[in-house]
Amino acid sequence: MTRSSRLFGPLLPLVACLMVACSGGGAYTRNQALYVTMRDGVRIAVDLWLPEGLGRRERIPTVMRATRYWRALDVVAGSLEDESNYELANRFNDAGYALVLVDARGSGASFGTRPYELFEAEVRDYGEVVDWIVAQPWSNGRVGAFGVSYTGNTAEMLAVNRHPAVKAIAPLFNDFDNFGHLVFPGSVLCIGFLQDWAERVHHMDLNDICAVQDLSGAECQDLESQITGVKPVDADTSGALLAAAVREHEANTHAYQAALDYEFRDDPFGSYGVRNVGYLRSPAGHLPAIEQSGVPMLIRVGWLDAGTVNGALGRYTTIDNPQRVFIGPWDHGARNNADPFLPPDTSVEPTGDEQYTELFDFFHMYLKGNGAPGITSEISYYTLGAGEWHRTEVWPPEGFTTHTWYFTAGGQLSEERPSTERGSDRYEIDYDATTGRQNRWFTNGGAGDVVYPDRDAADRRLLTYTSAPMERDVEITGHPVVTLHVSSTHSDGAIFVYLENVAPDGRVTYITEGQLRAAVRAISDRAPPYRKFGPYHSELRADAMPLVPGEITEIGFDLWATSVLVREGHRIRVAIAGADKDSFARYPRDGGRPTITLQRNRSYASSIDLPMRER
Repeated sequence: MTRSSRLFGPLLPLVACLMVACSGGGAYTRNQALYVTMRDGVRIAVDLWLPEGLGRRERIPTVMRATRYWRALDVVAGSLEDESNYELANRFNDAGYALVLVDARGSGASFGTRPYELFEAEVRDYGEVVDWIVAQPWSNGRVGAFGVSYTGNTAEMLAVNRHPAVKAIAPLFNDFDNFGHLVFPGSVLCIGFLQDWAERVHHMDLNDICAVQDLSGAECQDLESQITGVKPVDADTSGALLAAAVREHEANTHAYQAALDYEFRDDPFGSYGVRNVGYLRSPAGHLPAIEQSGVPMLIRVGWLDAGTVNGALGRYTTIDNPQRVFIGPWDHGARNNADPFLPPDTSVEPTGDEQYTELFDFFHMYLKGNGAPGITSEISYYTLGAGEWHRTEVWPPEGFTTHTWYFTAGGQLSEERPSTERGSDRYEIDYDATTGRQNRWFTNGGAGDVVYPDRDAADRRLLTYTSAPMERDVEITGHPVVTLHVSSTHSDGAIFVYLENVAPDGRVTYITEGQLRAAVRAISDRAPPYRKFGPYHSELRADAMPLVPGEITEIGFDLWATSVLVREGHRIRVAIAGADKDSFARYPRDGGRPTITLQRNRSYASSIDLPMRER
């Protein structure tokens, strides 16, 4: 809170009227924190940043970013330059935009409670914030939204309101299908991400900055001497309003605790008992409304950022909104280059400044009314191991042929189908198997760069099948699909399949993976809410299909999309596991240790389909 806020807090509602919503003389206040009241009386906290010296007769577009991670920090120093969003605001203000930052209902300094993430009332709030924006005298009536991760979700969900003032959105690294691509990929609970994330946001909702940072004692006191937590609105000089909002947050659902009792997409979630949260809490469950909005989109995802790439591709091939999609070698948010064939300290391209330039070029087209043509739907994607970018208007891209590789005797991967009547491999699930804590799942929770070490030792715990050396360079781009014929000693379990590159020196490099809980293996005849690139599993309780111990069954699913160059002399490996102890919950949940038998014979030919082309 600034010094002027403390001195003149009681007058700020009047000042806000004079400077923001009402006509009057002089320039506008550069930064204000205030409440916007929703249809049901819930007060939503916003921070408004306007260009310095903006004249009373000027009209400019607005870009908003809504978050559940505190829209701004309460910095004790108190000067404008010390505000946590000062540099971000300068970027947008200097580019000619008002910047509006929003605390989601039930979080930050906003009032309300949260039964689950991106719930209906929260999404409606964002439309009403747009109503407030376009009513301001400085607004030109055009609004865009952007954000990374959760704020990317809110940017996309803003389109659900189909507000005519919303002209462009940039959902960056967002969880298009939160259930399927992050929290329960393949219906397997991602505890490595969710437990840490849920604890942090729980402490944020209670405005406990020391707990968020896991600090106590002198370290906590030192932090609180600089930052006390979320920024209150300017009028809240005593902190009473913030305290009242935080008390309401105490009723928020704790996502991890709720997830422990949540298995299928249509199960009731948490104490509020809301059903079908599996799609409701994600843009994936609202595609008809998003498509009806017609809003153009700028989208960025990374090949190794949880399963978000499948969301970007599913959205692109399902709805007709103009979409400019970039799929790069990035961790979550493109802070690091995650190409596994390059050193971990390889610089990110495009740079952060260049990414902002792309973002502003996109918004300029739609928010400034300068007559520039709009975007053409197109995907730009990077090929791992090749360092190359490609463009395509269709997905999957043209020029690739599906090659079926079979699992055969001696741990071999072959394009020749097995000819023998018998052939199988037994594997007792190793629950100490792991992909580490710097993988595609932890990056989404703030763990930073994605770094998979040499997988050679890890693979010794798994069931593996390896091809002969490639006779020439081969590119794999698209969605690998695995078909396994297995039996198990137990009625439930999880299957993990890793696609890897084996170099001539024996180094094993992770490429991508897929996972599926055996109980959801049934192929659904329902229409999926967005395009899938492999067998569609509804993940609904009514379609659950426990394994019959000892009975051979087919389990098929797609791996997360990839684009990778496998060089001449390198080999392709498929590794199969039943656990990833650092990232996922254990299945079966009763603690059993299954042994699976994978069939690899003429009648039951387990295989993987790879979209390939020779270089």
